[in-house]
Amino acid sequence: MSVDLRDLYQEIILDHSRSPRNSGRLEQPSGEARGNNPLCGDRITVQVRLEGERVADVRFEARGCAISVASASMMTEMVKGKDVAEAKTIFEDFVARVTGSDEDDEPGELSALMGVRKFPARVKCATLPWHAFDAALEGGGEITTE
Repeated sequence: MSVDLRDLYQEIILDHSRSPRNSGRLEQPSGEARGNNPLCGDRITVQVRLEGERVADVRFEARGCAISVASASMMTEMVKGKDVAEAKTIFEDFVARVTGSDEDDEPGELSALMGVRKFPARVKCATLPWHAFDAALEGGGEITTE
């Protein structure tokens, strides 16, 4: 990866962590889940509101590192407005990509998070919001990474 591309990816992560999109609470969510990463102190709550089979809205509250906040922010932008099946596919694809060893060849902001593959503890930071989102789609729960 070129130095310029790394700089761009770092800037995307910083932008989303400093100005997270869809941060806050929902009134009357359809599902809510909490995530906790005790190794680095990340804590996140993800709420979804479904309208039929569509993710009408998704919000999160997070206290944690820049990677977990940025990942949550990017996630909400990716899944909002999608049908549940498509949102679950996006979740599964992201987790597979960020935990895999293949080079990332897909464009987009989520590519900024692929650098965490080299740092297993950071993979958990990037995937925690996504796992909480998936649990919220299922009605709720608590996710703890070890």
